[in-house]
Amino acid sequence: MTHIRGKERRHLHLRKRVFGTKERPRLSIHRSIKNLDAQLVDDFKGHTLFSLSTLSPTLNGKAASWGNVKAATIFGDVFAEEATKKGFSKIVFDRGGCLYHGRIKAFADACRKKGLKF
Repeated sequence: MTHIRGKERRHLHLRKRVFGTKERPRLSIHRSIKNLDAQLVDDFKGHTLFSLSTLSPTLNGKAASWGNVKAATIFGDVFAEEATKKGFSKIVFDRGGCLYHGRIKAFADACRKKGLKF
């Protein structure tokens, strides 16, 4: 029998409840030690509608390091602005099994302040 570790178990439990559609896509965030990746996903069709990473050229030079809360706030601001330009306003938040704390919380709060509803 395979043992599923904490983050994987939390993510599987979360994904049972969170489902994205074209009108209200799922905002999936991935956190590594140095970077953040976020994408809007239509789970009904299995398509990524919009994605952005801290490694993207549009974010080049906006933060010295992307592995802290201040940088996650900057990334959330830019992500929300770009998503609203593409016509997305209501989303479902998928924290990817990470605890809602630190960079994940800072990113989500910045997205909310810029107008994304979730």
